[in-house]
Amino acid sequence: MPEGWDLWVSDTTDAADTAELLEEEHETPDSLSDDPDALKAEIAALKEQLAQSPTSEEVVPLDDDQILQSIGIYRYHHPLENAAAYKHKLSEIETEVASLVKNSRAIRASSSFTFENSLARGRKLSRDLGKLMLRAYNAECDNCVRTLRAGNIQTAKKRLEASRKAIAKLGAIMEMQISEQYHDLRLQELELTADWLMKKREERERERENRARIREEKRIEKEFAAERDRLLKEKLHLENAIAALSQKGERNPDLEANLDELNEAILQNDYRLANIRSGYVYVISNRGAFGENVVKIGLTRRLEPNDRITELGGASVPFRFDVHALFFSEDAVTLENELHTHFRDRAVNMVNSRKEFFFAKPSEVREVLIEKVGSLLEFSEKAESLEYLQSNKYWPESNRS
Repeated sequence: MPEGWDLWVSDTTDAADTAELLEEEHETPDSLSDDPDALKAEIAALKEQLAQSPTSEEVVPLDDDQILQSIGIYRYHHPLENAAAYKHKLSEIETEVASLVKNSRAIRASSSFTFENSLARGRKLSRDLGKLMLRAYNAECDNCVRTLRAGNIQTAKKRLEASRKAIAKLGAIMEMQISEQYHDLRLQELELTADWLMKKREERERERENRARIREEKRIEKEFAAERDRLLKEKLHLENAIAALSQKGERNPDLEANLDELNEAILQNDYRLANIRSGYVYVISNRGAFGENVVKIGLTRRLEPNDRITELGGASVPFRFDVHALFFSEDAVTLENELHTHFRDRAVNMVNSRKEFFFAKPSEVREVLIEKVGSLLEFSEKAESLEYLQSNKYWPESNRS
């Protein structure tokens, strides 16, 4: 906010009057009663009096955390397809804004105001003051746009509305005010900018997710290809050994059984590579990091699924994850989506649907899994939380509260 602009937002005269009124009624702190109940009553009366004072109408809340929490999940004001569409719409708004200013329709004032008994001088004064007021209003609007985030649109709109009211109040003698059409356009600009910021964030998230998915698929292909080379090399050794024994007229049933297992492993490896949607759906928890009854439901296509869980329990969390289930599915992607959909209203992060933490007991996930897949060979409902429980022993009492 430009220096001195707060004069447009609040009426300092009213504030001084309010302070003077309070000073007259309560001259000094020494005059307050020593009775706690009486003090509370006087404080409540003062708060009520301040709430009813003219200055309270000009106060604009600027606590973004409070604003964001009161709004909840972001709702688009002008739903459009992509960020480029919002940029195009914003360009149209800018053109309309410039047109209103050019045609002197951005701010209105009385045409009958006189100065020093001169109508001409009065009109000139109105025009000059109107330009100054419009510049102040536009400066506030531009500042709101620059400081705008996707979630604090309500704060920006209230600031702009307060600016318009202040101009109308200060220019009342000339019947001066920002026109409704111009104000509506600037509000639309704020809304579209907020929508554009949110859409741009979503598109960046999707791009990041797509890049991560492509990297994961390439890594999987490389992992499966390396595993296939290893299996083929081992198969060649077994075939050579079996052939050497065959030349001697001998057989080794164990070697032949191992060869059959290798052939099956090669087929499974090739199947996993060809069917990229197959993988392991995992259900894990971290009691020490996230508390009781919070689970993470995800999937991994790795040949060794525990490697992924070990990564998740790395330096970003204080304790390792406990594994409740590792279920292989030929269509793990669909199974994971079905589980996420079932527990969507209990997601820890209600804004970003790509997060995979849910307020749910492992036993509840187990029931849904059985409903989806029919049966489970292994599922652990109890979390060991070994590191957490061992660490808990050494924490001071002050850290546990």
